[in-house]
Amino acid sequence: MTSLVEPAPYPAAYPQAAVRHRRHMPSWLKLFLVGAALWAATVLITFATLNVNLVPTVILLGSFLVPVTFVAFAFARADGVLTPQRIFTAFVVGGVLGVLGASVLESALLRQPSGLGFVGVGLIEEAVKLGALWLLSRHLTRYTVRDGMVLGASVGFGFAALESAGYAFTSLFTPSGLSLLNVVETEALRGALAPVGHGLWTAILGGVLFATAARARNGRPRPRGSVFGWFLVVSALHAMWDAAGIVAVWLTLLLTGTASQLRMIELGQAPGVTQTQVHLYTILNWSLLAADAAVGVVLLWLRWRRQATARVAHAR
Repeated sequence: MTSLVEPAPYPAAYPQAAVRHRRHMPSWLKLFLVGAALWAATVLITFATLNVNLVPTVILLGSFLVPVTFVAFAFARADGVLTPQRIFTAFVVGGVLGVLGASVLESALLRQPSGLGFVGVGLIEEAVKLGALWLLSRHLTRYTVRDGMVLGASVGFGFAALESAGYAFTSLFTPSGLSLLNVVETEALRGALAPVGHGLWTAILGGVLFATAARARNGRPRPRGSVFGWFLVVSALHAMWDAAGIVAVWLTLLLTGTASQLRMIELGQAPGVTQTQVHLYTILNWSLLAADAAVGVVLLWLRWRRQATARVAHAR
């Protein structure tokens, strides 16, 4: 006979389980919320006090917040070979090697501006990130596509964080003086776009590189034909991303340009634009970026899903 004072097991346990479920929050989301709160507080205090000593904190927090969050998100989905130390090394060392290598090669090879500049930047930056990833992954005990994507994303997001910090620092200086508002706007925009940029592209290459290592007899990553092919695909996505603004300008002029505007361009002068053209340019620019990002996300998702399907089939 059930005691009147002893609660039934299911009703007593269910609310506790529900409370635990409601309290659960992914660590990467906690990291993002805390970091966003700290960045917002730093921005507000800097605006209120006009303390320029806080500007580096604004730049660093804003530039690293989204990349670090996505690395934490990706690490939770790795296959277990990667350690936090290796992820941290890939983010910092890989990111630094990437920006240094890109700076040297771009200054040496892209001195003269041309229409092929976007292609050159895409090839160079994806090459240096791939090289850094290869260097940092040579001595793993096992290689899987998922780990390659996670480690590649770590290198790419490290590159993105350092690059964003540079852009934010540059935007601080204007002809009329220092502009903290420019810094905030730059970091907000680059933070919103960071998930579909460098981290995404290098994650795709990392998955391909580790797939070749898994199939190799010596079990080591090597730049093989498939890696080179995907390198060209990712470099093309990178180039189209960088060229979206220029392409949007020419499409706008092609669709709505007047004879006088086209004549001024032929003379090397900047033509005046209408409000309609400004709106059309904005729509075209963001549409091109969205299409580029969608292609990259789909490619990454297909390779990730293909790996998951292969693992299930192998387990059976």
